[in-house]
Amino acid sequence: MRVLCVIEVTEEEKTLISSSVADYEYIFDTDPSQELLESADIILGCPKAPMLRTCEKLQWLQTQSAGVDPYIANLPAGVKLTNATGGYGLAIGEHMMGMYLSIIKKLAFYRDLQNEHKWGDLGPVTSVYGSTVLVVGMGDIGTEFAKICKGMGTYVIGVRRSNNAPSVYADEVHLTAELDELLPKADCVAVCMPGTKETFKMFGKEKFGKMKDTAVFINIGRGSIVNQPELVDALNNGVIAGAALDVTDPEPLPAEDPLWSAKNVVITPHVSGGFHLDETKRRILNICCENLKNFADGKDLKNIVDFETGYRKL
Repeated sequence: MRVLCVIEVTEEEKTLISSSVADYEYIFDTDPSQELLESADIILGCPKAPMLRTCEKLQWLQTQSAGVDPYIANLPAGVKLTNATGGYGLAIGEHMMGMYLSIIKKLAFYRDLQNEHKWGDLGPVTSVYGSTVLVVGMGDIGTEFAKICKGMGTYVIGVRRSNNAPSVYADEVHLTAELDELLPKADCVAVCMPGTKETFKMFGKEKFGKMKDTAVFINIGRGSIVNQPELVDALNNGVIAGAALDVTDPEPLPAEDPLWSAKNVVITPHVSGGFHLDETKRRILNICCENLKNFADGKDLKNIVDFETGYRKL
């Protein structure tokens, strides 16, 4: 069984992976040729999705990402797909809170003054404590953000696609169908969903119009979830108070895009995840190793993706 790892790893990490199943063949290449991809039975990481269309030998792809939308349409029939759910919650949850604080405490805008060598008071701020946060998508990332929010004294409302079972980190949990009724209650709306056909352009003029004009919108899911011109209008016209975005549409965001200069927006270039935090990489490699052992033993794989929904199977 040939395992191709396209994740950038150290020599120590190569040893960790290759010791998972001793009798497998392991190849490490961050920029594999088409021929090498087609020779693999198992791939670990995120190769260019279109290159997988002719990989008829491939049995299983374990991505290093939580979102897998590019692979749904590009994998040959019968290939198992697993994602990295469980790897990114800590890093992205903390990033989200940092962006949220940056807006409500006006830290990003004080930095603008600093860059201009100006001393000024930007006026009143608001607090995480006592606020209501609506977390849309209570998977690993959404749950981690909810946990951080609860620890800071917020009232957390969670939204799930198909399961409104109680959560220890949410005061209420609802289904996506109830979203419009929940939006007016929130001081912060945090989107933690993958990009799917169901979430495409989910947030636009209508939903922003249901939010408080003091609310902050956070998106770390996919840029495709938002109608971006309508978000710009909502910010510039005071429909909502601010937005914190780690994802845009397209990426990279063109220099001339009006989103850059929209009012009260904080943008980071899709860096909340990745391997910027060492703990994230450790968690993801552990998922890879555990799944390699499960695959070899004929056990169920962790984080199997449902091709119909684009979500991890529950």
